[in-house]
Amino acid sequence: MSSRRGLNREMTGDRILIGIMLLICFICLYPVWYTIVISFNDATDALRGHIYFWPRKWSIESYRTVFQDKTIMRAFFITVLRTVIGTVTSVFFTAMVGYAFSKKHIMGHKVYMILGTITMFFSGGLIPTFIILKNLGLYNNFLVYILPSLFGFYNMIIFMTYFRDMPAGLEESAKLDGCNDMVIFVRIILPLSMPVVATIALFNGVGHWNDYFTGVMYINNAALQPIQTYLYRIVASASASKSVVAMPAGFTAQQVSSTSVRLATMVVTTFPIMCVYPFLQKYFVKGFMVGSIKG
Repeated sequence: MSSRRGLNREMTGDRILIGIMLLICFICLYPVWYTIVISFNDATDALRGHIYFWPRKWSIESYRTVFQDKTIMRAFFITVLRTVIGTVTSVFFTAMVGYAFSKKHIMGHKVYMILGTITMFFSGGLIPTFIILKNLGLYNNFLVYILPSLFGFYNMIIFMTYFRDMPAGLEESAKLDGCNDMVIFVRIILPLSMPVVATIALFNGVGHWNDYFTGVMYINNAALQPIQTYLYRIVASASASKSVVAMPAGFTAQQVSSTSVRLATMVVTTFPIMCVYPFLQKYFVKGFMVGSIKG
């Protein structure tokens, strides 16, 4: 009898936890779903309100406006380009430094670790950073998206701890075959480190994709601004009732509104990175746990 009561209490507790988790999931996912619903609803009809879970009057005019706007598509291309280049270069450079730091015989190893750890908690500030990047010629330069994010000390630590756990015999046998350190790193270490590489790539990719602040601070040329900066500026410039959106030829204000275009732009910018994450999730969990716990 007591065991049955204990089982009932356990089931009740599980149901409460499940209910709480479902509520949290709903709170997190509903804003995304609402954005999609409004973006697919007719702009004029949406002004009436009372749309919660499903479009009342379907329309794809907002998406047609987004994809026919050359400014938006150019900004989208800049975002894709900076994400791909920035992620590949950052992962490779950070992994290379992490591989060097995994060797404790490197001269000045402890000093560099102390200096790098300090940078994790303290920075020079926004104004000195702006002055340095401008003096380096990175203002209104596409490389401002790439070079400052080329190395991250926290990501380097994850790489370093992962590399230290690899058998030393792999490198020794490769050196007996005449391989130098760069060949060992590129042909042996990196292919065997796909979990942690995918983890850091996901960190960097999401960071590049979602970053709008760099474009706001260091880019004054509209041709170089990413889609997030473009979206930030049109959202911050005016409210839904007062904002003006440049409409392509053939469209009228009754077919689309500034709100519907903004929401459609949000969906377009969010969808690609959401598609990438499921493919990297298994590597993400494994690489993050191994790189942060072992060692």
